[in-house]
Amino acid sequence: MSRFQTLTPSSLSRDQFVAAFADIYEHSPWVAEQAYDRGADAGLDDIETLHARMADILLSAPRETQLALINAHPDLAGKAAIRGELTASSTSEQAGAGIHECTAEEFARFTELNDAYKAKFGFIFIMAVKGSNRHQILAAFEERLHNTPEQEFERALKEINKIALFRLQAM
Repeated sequence: MSRFQTLTPSSLSRDQFVAAFADIYEHSPWVAEQAYDRGADAGLDDIETLHARMADILLSAPRETQLALINAHPDLAGKAAIRGELTASSTSEQAGAGIHECTAEEFARFTELNDAYKAKFGFIFIMAVKGSNRHQILAAFEERLHNTPEQEFERALKEINKIALFRLQAM
């Protein structure tokens, strides 16, 4: 069991908890709100326990709520990244994968794949990019374009939960 290094969640008020964990799920503080409302006990001080609770909240949410959370994420190497409009976590995650080092041709390929993915599936491509590089991400994009919409929807939720775990582990 892993403990948080910078805070003790069970000691926080609801407002403090939500403020601390609001963007673990991109622009979706409702996940943190529901996690707290399920009981602010000492179990929240364990990263894996809190993550399991938050993941369950996402997976139990109505499909339209899940879709809104998927689409709250930025495109990989998209216009928001180029304009510097990402959350601090997304900026760090994309930079860690070397996306900021893309050539003009690679940025164009990301744009082309982002557009093709959204056209086929109706939502953005989600990948937990920690530990990956831009070449692996492009390859994953190309591979996943062959999946069904349902496979990709489920994959997006799994990737979002991976991202959330990485973000919790960084706290």
